[in-house]
Parts: sequence; C-alpha cells; structure tokens
Amino acid sequence: MKIKELRLKTNKELTDLLNENRQKLGQLKFDLSSKKLKNVNEFKELRKNIARILTLLKNEKNVKK
Repeated sequence: MKIKELRLKTNKELTDLLNENRQKLGQLKFDLSSKKLKNVNEFKELRKNIARILTLLKNEKNVKK
C-alpha cells in the first residue's frame, strides 16, 4: 500500500490495518518456517507497510501535542 493511500485513512482505520498486517506477518513467518511460502517478497512488503503505518501513527501523535 502506498503512503498516499495510508495518509487518507483515519487513526482507527490505520490501527485496524496495523493489527491485520501483524496477524498476516505472523502467518507468513509460520509459512516461511514450514517451507510453504513461495513469494518471499510479500514478507518484505508487509514489513514495510507495518513500518509506514507506525510512522504515520507516531507523526500524528506528535502533531497533536
């Protein structure tokens, strides 16, 4: 997901998306360890998306202070 798309979402939506992505990441880690994962790039992209969401949430908290 692009950063422009994420900026349009509310904090609630970002938090929900973050939780969903973290669950997917856990499942991908399990699949990776059991050799079921074929597309390793998906793992990398998911980690980047989580970092983007966390960055946006942190920046919004600093702006409100």
